[in-house]
Formats: sequence, C-alpha cells, structure tokens
Amino acid sequence: WAMNGSHHHPNQIPAHRVVNSKGLLTGKVHFGDPGLMQKLLENEGIEIVDDQIIRFNELFWNPVKELSEF
Repeated sequence: WAMNGSHHHPNQIPAHRVVNSKGLLTGKVHFGDPGLMQKLLENEGIEIVDDQIIRFNELFWNPVKELSEF
C-alpha cells in the first residue's frame, strides 16, 4: 500500500523500481498511465519485453545479500 500511494508524495520516490520477484511489472496499474512504469525503467537503461525485465537476475537487488555485511 505504501508503494501504491507513493506517486502522491511531494518528494519523488522511485516506486517504478519495485517489481515482483520474477522481474515482472505487476505494479504498473498504480501509475495511471499503464506504460509509465516501463518508460521510467527504460529511461534508466533497463530493457523490458512483455512486462518482463531482461537480465533481471543481474539487476536484482537482494537486501539479504547486499546488507549481510552490516
């Protein structure tokens, strides 16, 4: 729910980066324009085909792995 309301926040929150565990753009319905989420990701250099992030395993941020040193 927090990500759903994020586009109404006065500070820009990168909610377009929140995808499901398989790299699918399942949250695109929350952006009003169904193509906006994909456009924002593509503006960051992310390749997407049929709502699927290409090379998702290379781009995925795993907090367990990334934050394990803290």
